Amino acid sequence: MAYNAAGSDREPDPNNRLYNPYQDLNLPMQTLYKLPTSPEFLFSEESVHQRRSWGENLTFYTGSAYLAGSVAGAGAGLFSAFKSMEPGDTLKLKVNRILNSSGHSGRTWGNRIGVIGLIYAGMESGVVAATDRDDVWSSVAAGLGTGAVCRAARGVRSAAVAGALGGLAAGAVVAAKQAAKRYVPI
Repeated sequence: MAYNAAGSDREPDPNNRLYNPYQDLNLPMQTLYKLPTSPEFLFSEESVHQRRSWGENLTFYTGSAYLAGSVAGAGAGLFSAFKSMEPGDTLKLKVNRILNSSGHSGRTWGNRIGVIGLIYAGMESGVVAATDRDDVWSSVAAGLGTGAVCRAARGVRSAAVAGALGGLAAGAVVAAKQAAKRYVPI
């Protein structure tokens, strides 16, 4: 809704802020728009849940896992390239070996860990949708399911161990996040 700057519709409202899109153009006429200061939701139920949607969750966990895996893989590839260098190698050959090894390991690790992040995001979104609760136990259940799914092809015992480790890892990450929120001042 537009308001004239000279009009009397300028009473302060904590839920809106006035915005003039032409303020830097030095035009004689000013038009002010009331913009909301809080997020708008299409449905009132959406405002109750302060959480990412399943699509945002999927994108966040998959992208973060891929990035972390790529960086860790590139570091492992760099270490491997330095280990495999020979005394007679030229600088061009050394650089080529570092780039090839880091790129290959980074892509491989990034893809593997990105898929784990994808499975975890799907599991967590499914658990939250099924239980209608978003708490530590939802994350632990998602970690448990992710570990079990990732190692299911290697047998029941391997899936059970990986599921337990996945649940412990997810619980540790959530606990560390909550401790950081509580004890680390920002």
